[in-house]
Amino acid sequence: MAVGRTSRSRSIRAPGTCPTGSRRHAPTARGRACDQPRNVRRLAQTVGGGRLLAHPHLGAGGRRSTPSESGEVDRLPPGRDDGCRAWKTGPVTDWIDAVLDTSLVRGAAELEQTDRGLLIHRLPAHARALADPQLAMVEEQPAGVRVAFRTRADRVVMTAHRTTVEFAGVPPRPDSAYDVVVDGELIERIASTGGDRRVLDPSIGGVETHDGPATVLDIKLSSGEHDVEIWLPHYERLELIGLRADAPVQPLPPRTTWLHYGSSVSQGSNAIHPTDSWPVVSARAAGVDLVNLGFGGSALLDPFVARVMRDTPADVVSVELGINIVNADLMRRRAFGPAVDGFLDTIRDGHPDAPLLVVSSVYCPIHEKTPGPGAFDPEEFAVGRLAFQATGDPEEVAAGRLTLEVVREDLRRIVDRRRADDPHIAYLDGLELFGPVDHEREPLPDRLHPTAAAHRLIGARFADHGLSR
Repeated sequence: MAVGRTSRSRSIRAPGTCPTGSRRHAPTARGRACDQPRNVRRLAQTVGGGRLLAHPHLGAGGRRSTPSESGEVDRLPPGRDDGCRAWKTGPVTDWIDAVLDTSLVRGAAELEQTDRGLLIHRLPAHARALADPQLAMVEEQPAGVRVAFRTRADRVVMTAHRTTVEFAGVPPRPDSAYDVVVDGELIERIASTGGDRRVLDPSIGGVETHDGPATVLDIKLSSGEHDVEIWLPHYERLELIGLRADAPVQPLPPRTTWLHYGSSVSQGSNAIHPTDSWPVVSARAAGVDLVNLGFGGSALLDPFVARVMRDTPADVVSVELGINIVNADLMRRRAFGPAVDGFLDTIRDGHPDAPLLVVSSVYCPIHEKTPGPGAFDPEEFAVGRLAFQATGDPEEVAAGRLTLEVVREDLRRIVDRRRADDPHIAYLDGLELFGPVDHEREPLPDRLHPTAAAHRLIGARFADHGLSR
């Protein structure tokens, strides 16, 4: 049971009273009184809004009722207590503060205590110590991670603080969301807002940081017992500040675990919502627990990541390889084959009999016949658009430079050879998931990453052709 202490809100105070000092603001229309400036109170009580889907789990009419409507005392977000409360006659809710650990935060390797809360990591500390700055950044982004529990609560409140990364002169990515799934059905999307912004300027190598408030999710549930999953934003560094409910929460029972490794396409790339990224689409369709080691720009066959996969409990394992090896121009053909074999050998040390699926990259026109390195397209960047280009020379493929066509050929040959001693390994051509015909209908908007619609297509096909094998 991941259940902590029970905390009762402070006693109800009449309008105009405040425990924090003698200087007070006059009560507002809602009966608030506090000695803090109004802008500070608003900051402390910022709530992330979002589109509310009509669903019976949300109560009458699919509309979230406010604390005033439900006869409860308004409260600050979990973990915040500056002594100021809204005044309202009515019952006081008994909150149970859940102990957040990896039994509730599924898909995470570790939770690191920070001054603000718990920072989510998808790699353990010993692997993070070996990571370069790119991998260190993306492993903190909780792709495929969800806060998952079973409860009879009517109300659940979670507080989190995000950090986003933007490029100066380029429009920021749309806000991601927290996708709330109840009993297997997506019922609500709550926008991820506020938080800290890191603005990178590649032209000068500078970074600007802008601070912002946390996001508070206030989730209403219908009566009865429910399995709840709160899928976290997959491209935002996230610190969990607190989770509380008006009834105990407990971890969901274990299911088949699928461990997946890959590139930014596997992390979620241009999917805006976490349940739209293709690994999550596949996992939900197949009814399995996902551990997503999709790392933007970092599926580079690092031996220390292979050791993490070796030591991670899993029933099914898959690796998506190709695009990062090519666009990083990391190695030549002579080195690629042994690196793949070594990576797979290490995984097999911990999972000797688990189904192991080797997946090549989906269709990406700029790198099908042209080697890396990949780079930003300066002409597109100059007009505020983010797009990529391949800068290698196709004439050098004969000398060992890698393209996606070469990688697919070599991966197929490697898997065919290994099958003589390993009947549980298989190869899946990424073009079966997203090929040239699909690209005509859903072109890659930045020439590298699939759209949200393409993610859903890839996820559905992988559930049929990959996880069903």
